[in-house]
Amino acid sequence: MQSAPLPETLANLVGLDPNSTPVMIVMSLVGAALIGTLMMTNTALAGPWAKRKITAAFTDRIAVDRIGPYGLFIIVADAVRLLSKELIVPDGVDRPAWDLAPLVIASSALLGFAVIPMGSGIHLADPEVGLAYVFATASIASVGLVMAGYASNNKYSFLGGLRAVAQNVAYEIPLILTGASVVIFAGSLQMSEIVAAQQQALIGPIPSWYAFVNPFAFVLFMIANLAEVGRNPFDIPEAPTEIVAGYQTEYSSVYFVLIYLGEFIHIFLGGAIIATIFLGGPAGPGPASLGIVWFLVKIWGVFLFTQWARSAVPRVRIDQLIEIGWKGMLVLSLANLLLTAVIVGVIA
Repeated sequence: MQSAPLPETLANLVGLDPNSTPVMIVMSLVGAALIGTLMMTNTALAGPWAKRKITAAFTDRIAVDRIGPYGLFIIVADAVRLLSKELIVPDGVDRPAWDLAPLVIASSALLGFAVIPMGSGIHLADPEVGLAYVFATASIASVGLVMAGYASNNKYSFLGGLRAVAQNVAYEIPLILTGASVVIFAGSLQMSEIVAAQQQALIGPIPSWYAFVNPFAFVLFMIANLAEVGRNPFDIPEAPTEIVAGYQTEYSSVYFVLIYLGEFIHIFLGGAIIATIFLGGPAGPGPASLGIVWFLVKIWGVFLFTQWARSAVPRVRIDQLIEIGWKGMLVLSLANLLLTAVIVGVIA
């Protein structure tokens, strides 16, 4: 049974009329703040702490372990250190675009969580074009990368921006085509309907998650998602051994924090999309109230995969990246889409 949207649930919880437009506007803002806080908390845990711990485990090193239990207070230390630094504005930057780029990068991913069903009644909105909305908002980050690279008045930043455009165009098309194959199976773009279509059993105890129904599409999506979030072997836009830090070379202080934050929010958004359209969303053993727990476990699993790729897979060259995207991923995603359409058409 589909739960009510979070704003309606909050209105009922505090005894207000959910049919009142002003009430729903306020409750929607409160719900958005709660979901944003949840994802920002996960991002704060992942960026300064979990990333270092996971990378150290993969590379047989010791990570942060001096500040607080298990080094957890490094989150506070890094926040104070970065936010207290001077914001240095280089000469010759295009100031409006340079100022807006970090905000665009960070906010575009947060917008995508508005339509993600997280379970336990945490679902802000459920439009009929939910999956298309997520892809559209996530792609706005590409604009922020281009703005940062162009506006910085730095050749390395400009190269990073150009690489970001080439990479995102090459891999967003396979990403969307692979997602469209899931839409063919589910018969809907609505996120709740895609989750509901995966609730039946496939064979015995195996659920009909689309990762099991169409594992080829799942693998394609995972690879394309690595390129979308800029993880190895596709971290070309910010390749430190080639172009310093790419599009973010000239950023410091709070602007660097926003770009860094946006990077990890996009990783979690990618994990949320994968969990929703391939792994049954919040579905898992136990009562439905544990839905949010299973959902977070799944997106952290995707995060762990991206960090493994970062530690274990070597970076490809820019020409190899383009060739893999246009000659490999695009062809395979089209083949998957056509094959899915034929199979569903025959079954129907």
